[in-house]
Amino acid sequence: QVQLVESGGGLVQAGGSLRLSCATSGRTFRPYAMGWFRAAPGKEREFAAAISWSAGNTYYADSVRGRFTISRDTAKNTVALQMNSLKPEDTAVYYCGAQVAGPGKYDYWGQGTQVTVSS
Repeated sequence: QVQLVESGGGLVQAGGSLRLSCATSGRTFRPYAMGWFRAAPGKEREFAAAISWSAGNTYYADSVRGRFTISRDTAKNTVALQMNSLKPEDTAVYYCGAQVAGPGKYDYWGQGTQVTVSS
């Protein structure tokens, strides 16, 4: 069983930065990809960023491209999301997900970490 645990959320002023981390535990872990999603109050969870595990290719939603950077550490099995130039509309619960069984489907999720950006 794979477990994902997010950390690093908090309250920050607009224009500030936060760094989220996702730690993994459980069986030998080699996902196809990992990603960050977010759910704003009253809205469905949406994609923010993803990274392929082997090649390190990165993908971003238009709303975060140029401000957020996703990275992974294959030795420690962790993934991070550096968030700069934060905006109030970035306020959401951020979830880490992993594609383990096969590419394209996220089958493991963390419990989420709250990010609040004040104006």
